[in-house]
Amino acid sequence: MRRFLIVPVCVLLLGLSACYGSEETDAAGAPSPVASPSSEASQGPTFARGKVIIDTGDDSVLLDVEIAQTDEQRGYGLMNRDSLDPDSGMVFLYLDGNSTGSFYMKNTRIPLSIAFFDVDGRILEILDMEPCLKEPCPTYDPGVAYRGALEVNQGAFDQWGVRTGDTISLVHS
Repeated sequence: MRRFLIVPVCVLLLGLSACYGSEETDAAGAPSPVASPSSEASQGPTFARGKVIIDTGDDSVLLDVEIAQTDEQRGYGLMNRDSLDPDSGMVFLYLDGNSTGSFYMKNTRIPLSIAFFDVDGRILEILDMEPCLKEPCPTYDPGVAYRGALEVNQGAFDQWGVRTGDTISLVHS
């Protein structure tokens, strides 16, 4: 039997912020852009792994996630990948405070949905994003300040019944 310790996002963010230095952001609080890899062979940064539980009130969804918490990791995200497992995703954390930045899909081949959440893990906005392999690429702005974001395969939030107001918690096994 597996037991999980559910860690509220605010507790995890406070704990992680003590482990990492400050990160450079632009005027809107978004991470400074990271240059694209020079070749398709680039593997990009290494990501920590974890689990996320999304609580919809009626049900819950357990996902395996990669965690992007540095400028380099958040700038690279899910670039240059051809697929994402159905019950997986990437969580983007902003350890130094809320962000109001937009997300950008350059060199991202997978259609994604993204849920922006506050420090308590409450989902504030959900958007669908399209792959973009060459400029100009659109940006996806939630129109709210957020502490983190969770990307999954496009349509998965709808399939799972996830809506704004639901909560996201990081989990440690």
